[in-house]
Amino acid sequence: MGQLSTIEKLGILADAAKYDASCASSGTAKKNSLGGKGIGSTEGMGICHAYAPDGRCISLLKILLTNHCIFDCHYCINRKSSNVRRARFTPQEVADLTISFYRRNYIEGLFLSSGIIKSSNFTMEQMVECARILREEHDFCGYIHLKTIPEADPELVHQAGLYADRVSINVELPTDSGLTRLAPDKNAQQIEGAMGKVKSDIAEMKDARKRFKHAPRFAPAGQSTQMIVGADAASDADIVGKASRLYDGFKLRRVYYSAFSPIPDASAVLPLKRPPLIREHRLYQSDWLMRFYGYQAREVMQATDHDGNLPLDIDPKLAWALKFRESFPLDVNRAPREMLLRVPGLGVTAVNRVLAARRHKTLRLEDVGRVTVSIAKVRPFIIAADWRPTTLTDRADLRTLLAPKQEQLELFAA
Repeated sequence: MGQLSTIEKLGILADAAKYDASCASSGTAKKNSLGGKGIGSTEGMGICHAYAPDGRCISLLKILLTNHCIFDCHYCINRKSSNVRRARFTPQEVADLTISFYRRNYIEGLFLSSGIIKSSNFTMEQMVECARILREEHDFCGYIHLKTIPEADPELVHQAGLYADRVSINVELPTDSGLTRLAPDKNAQQIEGAMGKVKSDIAEMKDARKRFKHAPRFAPAGQSTQMIVGADAASDADIVGKASRLYDGFKLRRVYYSAFSPIPDASAVLPLKRPPLIREHRLYQSDWLMRFYGYQAREVMQATDHDGNLPLDIDPKLAWALKFRESFPLDVNRAPREMLLRVPGLGVTAVNRVLAARRHKTLRLEDVGRVTVSIAKVRPFIIAADWRPTTLTDRADLRTLLAPKQEQLELFAA
């Protein structure tokens, strides 16, 4: 095979990076401008979106340094036994692409991951060199996210954190047994050890900056991780429990969930079908409940069905409320904030507005309706000055009434 051009490498390595969800914008409809209509495409790989702490959407060049790999993880399309077209960038090529795209206002930063080539240390050195060239030779001040390698020397991971805004280490699978079975080259203890080292480095550097004005920053945007959903037999309860332990143990900024996607020439140990994408969505909703709504992991697990999985037809918050109806209805004029956050249909912003409004007036049902998208979902679980649900909260068919209606799309609808 002849030497690949930069554009050909970019096509291969940007497409290979699409399986990493930890900075991707997903769930949109597939659209493109083929045929001469419109401008742009949602299907192409290479540029994805992340969100800054102030809410800004940041466009990132999302690529692999290489899709060559010495590991043979069953679920990975870039595993060494996979029959895919291979390519490899040099650190200088990655830096040049990033600067070139940045100057054209295509991107505001870089997300860089890689397969393992030669060794973990060699690959990590190459990734750190990409970031070093950008920071030191180009004085690049944009966002950099480096996917670090847990098997690499801790000093190399430390160097990555000095150049990157965020670092991440994928735990890959929610259970140790699943990781041993599907990724025999990886070790759960080694992965968590590397995450623990990053956590301590972040804390140490934060402390140093309090005492020394010019102390270097270390991964100021923190660290994140990703779990694959549906590649093994792990239930949603297993995944939620693992995520909770990761948040508590390593102070992660985010845990990302990526629905397993069948790959060409797949191993016989993998499932033949991907899990429903709504399952991934329900896990993100449960993640929000733990991070912003005050739910404990065990409470989210209580919302699961008998098989340990979250229901797909309703969200986890509604599933929990239906199982614990004795906690409702709540008086919106008297209930504390932590309980109002458990009312289905009331988000954090809506609860804050309810608390602000009730300081000045006694709230009626129509007042609550002004701060929520669906008052029908809220009504069975609240009491207002002019509203009491009486037997509505205890109706046997309440789940059916509140579940989103399933609609059959028409093939030739206008």
